[in-house]
Amino acid sequence: MDRVIPLDLTRLTVRELNHFLHHQLPTGDAVRVEILNPNGMHNLAVGLDAPADIDILGHAGYFIAGMNKRANVTVHGNVGWSVAENIMSGTVRVKGCASECAGASGHGGLLVIEEDASSRCGISMKGCDIVVGGSVGHMSAFMAQAGTLVVCGDAGSSLGDSLYEATIYVGGKIHSLGADAQEEPMTAADVARVNDLLTRAGIASDPKSFKRVASKRSLYHWHADAGQEY
Repeated sequence: MDRVIPLDLTRLTVRELNHFLHHQLPTGDAVRVEILNPNGMHNLAVGLDAPADIDILGHAGYFIAGMNKRANVTVHGNVGWSVAENIMSGTVRVKGCASECAGASGHGGLLVIEEDASSRCGISMKGCDIVVGGSVGHMSAFMAQAGTLVVCGDAGSSLGDSLYEATIYVGGKIHSLGADAQEEPMTAADVARVNDLLTRAGIASDPKSFKRVASKRSLYHWHADAGQEY
């Protein structure tokens, strides 16, 4: 059975919490940490580099689980800006909704948002996977370079603007595509990829109902005669 360590933010500062998670987690045993009374605080469980399970029991603020490596972090509520920014590995799960820039610049690992995500979800992602159970706001996957964004609901305007080699899958309506993004046919490999990510995320949806969005690659090189039209 996992050893459970409760950390109460009515008794600890955020600095003390993160110091414990960085330097005092027990090693060699299955460890689960419960962070109590987060009350919308920012910068919780950032910079983790340990195979621990972290449960944040309530709503949290900005920059939750940033730079996560190896840990599995679950927020039992909503989060503010930039959850799992620059995630490297492990899993970050939000049981509610996420504000802007979820998963920004993520290099690896999996971010799951069970409800909706606001604008710029997956901005500049560099290899992570993001699964959103609901809808995403405008400019999601802006300048996304690698990785996969799966949106089970609708996508706001300018989806995939300036997209590079990341791939987007949308189960609902796409309000509009951004510059250099295009819808492409779903292949059997795409269906399998979506199914795998939905299974890992624990979200039930038909993988065959998704649309694929990828880059036209016309922005890879500047053309003087393009007249800024792409």
